Amino acid sequence: MENEEFCITFWGVRGSLPVSGERYRNVGGNTACIHVRCGDNELVFDAGSGVRALGQNLLERGVDKLQLFFSHSHYDHVLGLPFFEPLFDPRVHVTVWAGHLFGQMGAREMVHAFLNACWTERNGYVDHLGVAFKDFQPGAVLDVGGCVQVKTAALNHPGGCVGYQIQYGQRTVAFVYDIEHTPGELDPVALDLMHGADLVVYDSAYDDAEMETFKGFGHSSWQQGIRLATKAGAKRLAFFHHMPERSDLQLAEIEQQAKAQMPTSFLARDGLVVRL
Repeated sequence: MENEEFCITFWGVRGSLPVSGERYRNVGGNTACIHVRCGDNELVFDAGSGVRALGQNLLERGVDKLQLFFSHSHYDHVLGLPFFEPLFDPRVHVTVWAGHLFGQMGAREMVHAFLNACWTERNGYVDHLGVAFKDFQPGAVLDVGGCVQVKTAALNHPGGCVGYQIQYGQRTVAFVYDIEHTPGELDPVALDLMHGADLVVYDSAYDDAEMETFKGFGHSSWQQGIRLATKAGAKRLAFFHHMPERSDLQLAEIEQQAKAQMPTSFLARDGLVVRL
């Protein structure tokens, strides 16, 4: 591999809906969007509100080929799609991957439904712009080219969700978010994705005390992330999918408590870059 750079950039770290204001300035208020650069491979995971700024960055850098992966299609993970300019730029070849609705709705149908005039002024099909669509069944290992291996798995979340493990060379990052755990149990699917990972991005919407209140919402706690990462032998743990009402101060308190248990854990923040 000529270019061995492997870096993860967070462009949106909130769950549910975007927020703004002084209370959120440090951590950021955009919803889920993560960019992964593996050598010359440009991978985008989810298209929450943070994908708008990412799209501008990609075009400014002259990127002409990228792959967009959806964990699922709840609003906070797709609401930025109509504003992701590379999708509509004929100079950029975009491949869209989706598997959370395998057998029910494919990637093409999902994107076209969301770009309907009922929901956005960006109406119309994007196939003719060079956008390709690929469906997969969760559990598959995806051939994305460029010496990059992407392993997938179905996560416990209403409406379905896909977790990802991206391996490039000897380094691995796992995205395990929008997953609900059963208190007292360690999810074997999560453990498998996280096994030995250099970095895990985990759903930490709640803390343990809130799990009963939000039972069935499809999310987990930062404490469970530590339990899983420790058992899986993961090196670093990023807390992700912050609740919109959590202020910078509240999240900083969570981070402080977490570091006391796992020093290599930290808050995912808008604009944060992690190099593996």
